[in-house]
This record gives sequence, structure tokens and C-alpha cells, in this order.
Amino acid sequence: MNVLLLGSGGREHALAWKLSQSPLTTQLYIAPGNPGTLLTGINLPIDISDFDAVKNSCLQYNIQMMIVGPEEPLVKGIIDYFEADPRLRHIHLIGPGSKGAQLEGSKDFAKAFMGRHHIPTARYKTFTGDEFEEAKAYLYEMQAPYVLKADGLAAGKGVLICDNISEACFELESLLIKKRFGNSCSKVIIEEFLQGRELSLFVVTDGSNWKLLPEAKDYKRIGDGDKGPNTGGMGAVSPVSFADEKLMQKVIDRIVVPTIEGLKQENIPYKGFIFIGLIEVQGEPFVIEYNVRLGDPETESVMPRITSDLMPVLLSLKDNTLHEQTLTFDPAYALTIVLVSAGYPGDYPKGIEIFGLDQAKGVVVFHAGTKMDKKSEAIFTAGGRVLCITGMGSDIESARRICYDNARSIDFLGKTYRSDIGLDLMK
Repeated sequence: MNVLLLGSGGREHALAWKLSQSPLTTQLYIAPGNPGTLLTGINLPIDISDFDAVKNSCLQYNIQMMIVGPEEPLVKGIIDYFEADPRLRHIHLIGPGSKGAQLEGSKDFAKAFMGRHHIPTARYKTFTGDEFEEAKAYLYEMQAPYVLKADGLAAGKGVLICDNISEACFELESLLIKKRFGNSCSKVIIEEFLQGRELSLFVVTDGSNWKLLPEAKDYKRIGDGDKGPNTGGMGAVSPVSFADEKLMQKVIDRIVVPTIEGLKQENIPYKGFIFIGLIEVQGEPFVIEYNVRLGDPETESVMPRITSDLMPVLLSLKDNTLHEQTLTFDPAYALTIVLVSAGYPGDYPKGIEIFGLDQAKGVVVFHAGTKMDKKSEAIFTAGGRVLCITGMGSDIESARRICYDNARSIDFLGKTYRSDIGLDLMK
């Protein structure tokens, strides 16, 4: 089977790495891909926001399955576009249509969906720019810290946690009035802050049946001890020690099942992945957010733990036979460290040469933001998050050791990474 995977980050490299191992994959294409995905398939240098270009590639390369990695094409309706074209309807599509993608594309939609289906989440209110004074008054009804969320997509930077009321009012104005993230700020959600332990859950569904992939925990803040601004993710660990049987049963009963049933009740077709960002508060699970694709960098920890072939699972989504599939997992720990450019998540340089990739031992290095000089084949930085180093061990300590040994040996000017990934789960 010829497969097209859309995306160019660490998540897509990890997916490509896994899919390329399947005997069911005849040829894997990645659009646009990165230097790392060249080791798994053929990169197609197309703009995935140009749906016509994606369509033409599918026809040219006889694509039979297309997997959408990032959220933006899903929210913009690439699945709807393909389903509306008779020449493309034979392609098996992994990802929701634009209606289902609103679970991520609009935080207000997601919160209202949770309310309709009695899914536990933090209390909140949504405000528009015309309601700035009301929004400000609502902040004074809350207690610090204050959580502000841009309604739409903001490249993982649309959630602000403010420690005091003056900072919260300043950031509220930057979102609602100054439109810090453009149209994504047409609405802003003010949400109750929940204190607890976060957990990333991954569900694969055919719209009726569902299965869980390995859970993970990611680390969003730039600095050790969860200090500094939010990023797209600085590391991840799977499995998660506190996600015991008792907690997971609550998650399934109160969140997973009501989510799938809610989609069915609202006639929202859904074939693909649902990421559920959770927080455990005194033993009780709450939903922080939905994503309509796999998380990054959690995918880089989750994929190495899946020991069974992922392709039959994805193929089963087409005819609603997911319940007949079996997923098996390695009980070992997988740990991912993200190497980022100096200055990230703010401004950062690009085009800095990376050294030592050929020295990596005992780990998988997933490329997140890199480019290659075709003539010299040298690898250079091309993004804020540059490389994801994933290692496995019988415990977190051994997984940490092999990851950090490699993090030190791979080098580029300004290389930055957290030194505490996984430490909290060892306590």
C-alpha cells in the first residue's frame, strides 16, 4: 500500500519510523518531511496547506492511505476536500473532518462539547473583544493563577498562565484587544486553574470503537522545574507511573467513552486519533484540552513502545473493525529529550550546523526542525525544536542515562534542553 503522511516535525518522523516497519507499507511518502524522514521513505516538497498540491501528489503516486499529522490542515478541512472529490474518495483518510477538528480548532467548542456530555473539565467562561470589561471583571472573580486561552490555533503558544491579577489583565488585553495571535484571539477562554499532575492520553477510533495507545507525560515549560514560558514540548515519558488501573478506569468511564459517544450523538464522523490532555486532581481526572491528532513530543515516546504493527489498526478504521485489532506494548520506559535552539520559544537563529548525529548510540533521534544541504549532506537547524532523542530502559533512570549521554554528544551552537525530564516520576 502506498501511504502519504503529511507533516514535517518530530511527530511525523516518529510516525514515519513506525509505519516504514510494516510489511503492509509498499512505499511511504512524507510531505514535506525532513532530513530524518528521508531514512523512512520519500519526501515530497509540497506545501500541505495547498490542498490542490496534496491532491495532485496523491493521484501521481497512487496513494491509498493518507495520514494527516498536524492540526492545521484538519481544521482547514483537508478531509472534507478529499471526500468531496470523486477522484480521491478511494483514499483511506486518517483524521477528522473540519467539524470534528473543532475539538482542537476552537477551545470554546471543545469546552461546550464537554459540558453537553458531562465530561469533567475546569469551569470557564468565553469572551469576545467587545466583552473586554466583562472578561476583566470575571478575572477578579477567579483566584490566582489565572488561565487564559486563545480560542483558535496558536502553534501551541495560545495558553497563558498568569501568576497575579495585573499580569492576567495585561495578557487579557494582549489577546482580546491587541490580537496577539491574530484571529485565534477572536474569543478568549478564562479558565479555572487546576493543580495536579498532567497526563497525555491517545485514543484511536473508527467513530464507534476505540483503543488506547500508551499514555505519556510531557513537559511544556522551557526550564527545569517547570519554569518559564510554555513551549511546544521539551520532553516526554511513557508509561506514566501514577496512571494506575484505578485512575485509568475513571478516565475511560468519565472521559473516553463519553467523548466517543458524544461525537456519535452529534453526528460528527471521526476516524483517527484523539489526544486528550488530562490533569489528575486528588485522584480525579479532568480534561485540559483535546487535540485531533497525536501529540508532540509524546509521539516520539509512544511509537517506540508499540510492538505490534500499526498499519492494520489504521486500515481497520475504514470499515469500522477496530475492535478486531490488537495493540501490544513494550513495558519498558521510553524517554524523550528535545534539543531546542537558543531563544526558543521566542526568537531564535536558524541555519546552525548540527554535529554528532552519526555518534548517537542506543537511541532513536527524531528530527523536528532540521534541514539538509543537498550537496554536502550536512544537517542544520531550521526550527525552535530541533531534535528529539528517545531512549528506552527498564526504568526511568536507565532511560534518562542513555538519553542524556546522547544529548551531550549531539551538538550545535546554542543547544538548549531541560535536565529534569522524568525526574518527577522517579520520586
